[in-house]
Amino acid sequence: MTEHSKWFSEEAATFGDRLAGAREAAGLSQETLAAKIGVKLAVITAWENDLKEPRANRLQMLSGLLGVSLSWLLTGQGEGPDVPDDAIPMATDLTDLLAEMRVLRTEMVQSGEKLGQLEKRLRTALKEQA
Repeated sequence: MTEHSKWFSEEAATFGDRLAGAREAAGLSQETLAAKIGVKLAVITAWENDLKEPRANRLQMLSGLLGVSLSWLLTGQGEGPDVPDDAIPMATDLTDLLAEMRVLRTEMVQSGEKLGQLEKRLRTALKEQA
């Protein structure tokens, strides 16, 4: 596995990270991509920040426009963008640090979702007691 493929793997990057990387590699701004697939800029921003996920038809459009496989967008495995060698950090320790930060961010999002579910259960239980 090359350093670049590790960079965008499921363990190191989220869907939003891969979308942003593919968009940048394709030389598109968020505004341009939004216009090409018929969504608002805020939608692209939410996808890249992992706040929302696109539906299947939009995923296929993204894959085609960005020149990456659908599998790569979802998991980091498969045909990804061609990135120039100078875009990949040379220092492995910096790459590892960024990968660790992305994993932590994903865990934080998952923890936030779980916290929301627990809060909902608690509110329901409190209402039942009242």
